[in-house]
Amino acid sequence: MPTIEPRFRTIDGLNVRYADSGGSHGTTVLLTSPWPESIYAFTRVWPTLAEHARLFAVDLPGFGRSEGRDELMSPRAMGAFLNRVIAEIDLDHYLHIVAPDVGTAAALFAASQHPERVAGLVVGTGAASVPLDLGEPLKSWVLDPDLDKYRQLDPATIVNVAIDRIAGGVPEEIREDYVQSYEGDRFVKSMAYVRRYPQELPALADLLPDITTPVTIVNGRHDPVVPLGNAQFLHARLPNSRLDVVDAAHFVWEERPAEYASIVLDAIHAGVR
Repeated sequence: MPTIEPRFRTIDGLNVRYADSGGSHGTTVLLTSPWPESIYAFTRVWPTLAEHARLFAVDLPGFGRSEGRDELMSPRAMGAFLNRVIAEIDLDHYLHIVAPDVGTAAALFAASQHPERVAGLVVGTGAASVPLDLGEPLKSWVLDPDLDKYRQLDPATIVNVAIDRIAGGVPEEIREDYVQSYEGDRFVKSMAYVRRYPQELPALADLLPDITTPVTIVNGRHDPVVPLGNAQFLHARLPNSRLDVVDAAHFVWEERPAEYASIVLDAIHAGVR
């Protein structure tokens, strides 16, 4: 059974962690790490998806175990980084991007910047609405003017509280990877990305009607962090979109892995040329 085997390579001058399933499939899937998780978030869907496509999972800069850089900590800049990954790794062979959570806005920016590179997107559980429609603790992480309180908190506590919300839990070795991914000041530094939402989500909203790439939007029906309204906002504005609402909370890919994998495969097969 194929498993995630992380490696590191330099991309855009950064030490980036990734996993590549390889294979000779005609389809490639680029997966981006959710927050505050890592590429191990896809452990439960990896074997199923790897039967149908080459998988290339990446910890986005500043997330997971990848090195960060201040100027990349925004959705628009991260979208440009994704396009750089696609070009540098030579991934644009019937490419689909699976980018839940913080990857949602980045993937949409990437598709708007280079639509010819992407055959389809699977996004969702990521902030999109204008005005902002966020639950806690994300709302405070985005809008709280005082970051000092977060610098004084143990990042392991923040990550564990988030992961404790996953129905069914996660294996201890994966939880440990999540905790180590945001140790020291890495969690507070990663907050810079979501704190760009008030400036960048309105710009993204203006682009949505012109993104003709097929987009599948997946959201948990009971997501307390990124309410379903964000997915509905995207679905109403993207001209070629489908909305799948799953009976789950925020971490759909871990709580309902079989259903999530099925949705991804449906998105791939629906667009076969």
